[in-house]
Order: sequence, then structure tokens, then C-alpha cells
Amino acid sequence: MLIRGLALLAMLPLLAAAHEETAFGRAADPRAAKRTVRVEMSDAMRFQPAEIRIKRGEVVRFVPINRGQVMHEMVLGTLENLKQHADLMRRHPHMEHEEAHMAHVAPGKSGEIGWQFTHAGEFYYACLIPGHFEAGMIGKVTVTP
Repeated sequence: MLIRGLALLAMLPLLAAAHEETAFGRAADPRAAKRTVRVEMSDAMRFQPAEIRIKRGEVVRFVPINRGQVMHEMVLGTLENLKQHADLMRRHPHMEHEEAHMAHVAPGKSGEIGWQFTHAGEFYYACLIPGHFEAGMIGKVTVTP
């Protein structure tokens, strides 16, 4: 019993981080989503669709699909977050990162992000692989009240 209790205490920071609130929402279990949004990524450095409308509080399962021949990623965030992260990626192109609000997708594959937008407003998704964001690989999420 004591060992189980200690193991649970050790896991608490990880459980809290999994549901950490950001300016653009929080991670959610994709299985809890009532809506799935497929987002195609191409080597033309574009997302399809380029704009998505979501209701505040809605849990969404994003399925980014890489239709290209090179690696792409879908990263959710505010425009400022994405610009800062893109700059960091340019300076450290081999940096590995894994967060609940991003999916790295190899050519011909798909990924998954479960997300709940908890604030109304305009948010974005982008590919932050060096050169992709700068080439216009960005989409907009409008979250309505």
C-alpha cells in the first residue's frame, strides 16, 4: 500500500502537467472528442483547411495527415508562441520537442492531437520545421464563445 501511495505521489506532477492550462487551451483525451478535424499538410507549405471554427470548451481530435515527401508538423498556439518557437527551431534545427499541442508527422503518415480550446479568440496552427513557417505554413483556429 505504501509503495502504491509513493508511486502515485511521484506521478502527480506528470498528471498535473498533462492538463496544464495554456493561453490557447489544454490537452484533452482525443477519445473524448465529439468532433474530428482532418488537417492535410503538403510540400506546397500549406494546410488544408487553412481555417477552422470551433466552439469554446469543445474537445477536438485533430488528425494531421502528411501528404508530402518531407517531414511536417502541426503545432497549436498563439501567433506569438508560434513565432517564438519557429525562431528557436531556426537556431536549433535538430532540437527534439514533444508536447501535447503538437504532432510530428512523417511523409505518408498521420498524427493525432486531442485539444480543448478554453478561451474564445483567434489561435493558430503551424509547421515549425525550419523554413516551413516562413513559407506560409500556418492556419487559423477561430474559437467562438
